[in-house]
Amino acid sequence: MKQTSNLPETLGALRASGYHSKSVKDELRDNLIVKLRKGEPVFTGILGYENSVFPEVERALLSRHNINFLGLRGQAKTRMARQMVDLLDEFIPAVAGSPINDDPLLPISQFAKDLIQTHGDDTPIAWIHRSDRYTEKLATPDVTVADLIGDADPIKAANLKLDYADERVIHFGLIPRGHRGIFVINEIPDLQPRIQVALFNILQEGDIQIRGFKLRLPLDLMFVFTANPEDYTNRGAIITPLKDRIQSQILTHYPRNTEISGAITRQEARLPEAQRQRVEIPALVADLIEQLAVEARQSEYIDQKSGVSARLTITAYENLASTVERRMLINDEKQGRARVGDLIGVLPSLTGKVELVYEGEQEGSKGVALGLMGKAIRTRYAQYFPDPELSKRRKNEPNPYAEIIAWFSENELELISDLDEKNYRKLLDSVPGLRSVAEKYSGKQPDGDRYMMMEFVLHGLAEYSMLSKNVLEDGLAFGDLFNSVFSAKDADDER
Repeated sequence: MKQTSNLPETLGALRASGYHSKSVKDELRDNLIVKLRKGEPVFTGILGYENSVFPEVERALLSRHNINFLGLRGQAKTRMARQMVDLLDEFIPAVAGSPINDDPLLPISQFAKDLIQTHGDDTPIAWIHRSDRYTEKLATPDVTVADLIGDADPIKAANLKLDYADERVIHFGLIPRGHRGIFVINEIPDLQPRIQVALFNILQEGDIQIRGFKLRLPLDLMFVFTANPEDYTNRGAIITPLKDRIQSQILTHYPRNTEISGAITRQEARLPEAQRQRVEIPALVADLIEQLAVEARQSEYIDQKSGVSARLTITAYENLASTVERRMLINDEKQGRARVGDLIGVLPSLTGKVELVYEGEQEGSKGVALGLMGKAIRTRYAQYFPDPELSKRRKNEPNPYAEIIAWFSENELELISDLDEKNYRKLLDSVPGLRSVAEKYSGKQPDGDRYMMMEFVLHGLAEYSMLSKNVLEDGLAFGDLFNSVFSAKDADDER
């Protein structure tokens, strides 16, 4: 609970307490200095920026700069802006009733000046918590000057019998109401240039112009903007005078490696506690999800200017857990474990999170997603097992996969998505040589891990074109590659 009972309640008491006014940027700077000296983290829950973005933000705050975060979607730009609130003083005094949180010692609105002139030291004081000093606005093409700056209110003018040139008829917009706080505009290039001009005017000149009359209003604000690089060419740009006023532009980035990406995914995934306790996600399957994002960020089918958000892996992780949970519920099982084939269940997280280029549209979103899964499996497979292509070509060494491939020349294996654990293991045990390969190269493991690695071998052989893999309505089918090719050719001939 926010306690203000022991703080001064009048202007006279405030002066007697020795309170000194301080600008927002000085607050941020002074409190940042305290945190840095104590070795306390400035930002929490944001991983991967410790040696890149955070130092740049801290330097900008120490320099008392307005900031523009430039980066692709899902790179924690808004989260950093919101956490800057914690660098503000816990409470600041304001003239009670002021629509723009006037500083009692430095009032700027006519309302506050008149109130202080009338009541003097008895002017009532309100205390504002730092959480109430944050304003955020998403820039959209329909944002108006009235939304941000304000407009004359004809009803107020009529009720108070005031002329339209009187400041008291103004209904202040978001920016004046954010006075003495942090004001964030997300996706700033989407703001129309004429609106950006009005924004620049209040930043640079300290005045606002509404309905033909000019008003000096020296607002005290820390501005933070966010932008996606794609926006500069596709939807708009930051006008040069405004860009010049934003002193520090800070580039955000993707996680540098899959370990950091995985930590972000596990931290941000919103799984119900009951689901967390009953569903196990093996490290291999979790790594494959992170590898999916890596492959997507390198894919020629995906528009890299739009980017691949960290939300892709987060939602994929959530879908993966739910895929396992659904199978458990259908089979009345108490515990569940993710399988490599469960990656099919994360398709909705991929197809809705990426922008495809023309070639990708021709391929189809599902085709692109399945291709990414295949590449992720192939990349990770090489970290566990011998290269199937090299093993096949080596004359003096036995091919470890020969027995498996030979069995599939006459047999097919269907792994249904909702298959219970007992029958899942029974099917994998039916493939000769599969268990020995999994154990030889991944070591002795608990049953759950051993069967997962056995399935992984099948997926790897399929990605290296040693087996065929077909996506069924209810699962996957593995078979002989050449039989699959000829069957497809016969089907084409029949058509």
